[in-house]
Amino acid sequence: MRIFIRLLILFALAVGLAIGARFNPGNVVLFFPPYRIDLSLNLFLFSLLVLFVVIYFIMGAIVTARKMPKKVAAYRQGKRERDGNKALREALKTLFEGRFGYAEKAAMRASELPENVGVAALIGARAAHHMSQFERRDTWLSGIEYDQAYKVARLVTSTELLVDQHQSEKALEAVRELHLNGSRHIQVLRWALKANQQARKWPEVLKLVRTLDKHHALHPALSTRLKELAYEDLLRDHGHDAESIRRVWFGIPANDRISAFVAYQAAIAFNARGLFDDARGIVEKALAEQWDDRLLRAYRDAAASEGSAALLSQIDHCEKWTNEHPTDPELALTLGVLCLRQKLWGKAQRHMEQALSDAVSAVTVREANLKLAQLHEAIGQETEAAYHYRQCAIATTL
Repeated sequence: MRIFIRLLILFALAVGLAIGARFNPGNVVLFFPPYRIDLSLNLFLFSLLVLFVVIYFIMGAIVTARKMPKKVAAYRQGKRERDGNKALREALKTLFEGRFGYAEKAAMRASELPENVGVAALIGARAAHHMSQFERRDTWLSGIEYDQAYKVARLVTSTELLVDQHQSEKALEAVRELHLNGSRHIQVLRWALKANQQARKWPEVLKLVRTLDKHHALHPALSTRLKELAYEDLLRDHGHDAESIRRVWFGIPANDRISAFVAYQAAIAFNARGLFDDARGIVEKALAEQWDDRLLRAYRDAAASEGSAALLSQIDHCEKWTNEHPTDPELALTLGVLCLRQKLWGKAQRHMEQALSDAVSAVTVREANLKLAQLHEAIGQETEAAYHYRQCAIATTL
């Protein structure tokens, strides 16, 4: 419809001009001595129009010619951008597909475009790392070392890849630089946790676990296990005397001290340093919260001396626990061992035989036979002692 209206207007203008020109008797004289040119007004106007159109097109051609270098440069730049962005998309796609060689080659092509250098370097570093080309990985990352826009991305990527390579010290250097830069987001804390765990820096692991727990960024089972590993190491290696082991123990939060695993490791550590009273107290408090057979092994290792009030208290505790756990072989064995130390021969034999009948663990069977052999040997029953020694040896080979 628009084309029809435009054609109609054009025809109307043509008709109007034809009619106007027909009744225009005007004349134009161009005088340039000794020359004289006479033109009708209509021809003059037409010539003037043609001249204007010719000049317009000539000027347009000149302007277009002057703009041509810029257009060519813009076209070439646009082509480079299209090729670079296409290579960048291909690099990302092949990286996620696991085709790391193709990803690195595509990243090289993408890095030809200055705007893509940072992202291409991160992709190339990851691809090289997955191919175990660690020198090329470091070369990629060092290429954007001074690019502030990609500083955080470079450091986070370095931390992740170094942790994966088990280069914990270098990873921690990157973490420290991130912290100086003010980056303490959850993912950085997770990588810092892994790096400190690999470096066996357990105090830092505990701090990071608590921080991540506040943000609900760790699975509860993982959080518990990491704390157990940290406490185990601290109790085993950082308490060389009574004062230092107590300092480590009381530095553990109260809620964690009643954990069966932590209490068991603490009891072992206290027993190893001859602090049997502390070990007994730790086990008794932990068993009041959670029953665990491992604690009973540490409890009998912490047995007090014969005839002492502490030993009688231990026997009393075990008898009370027996009412709640009458078929527990570890408890029966513990009570038998304590009675043996107190030289309550009959009671000790009864409980150890009960432990032997209920035991399913080879360790429990071996220890029960050993203690029974020692009991019979102490009361002069050599035949029975020899029998249980043989049973102990058999259980050891299982």
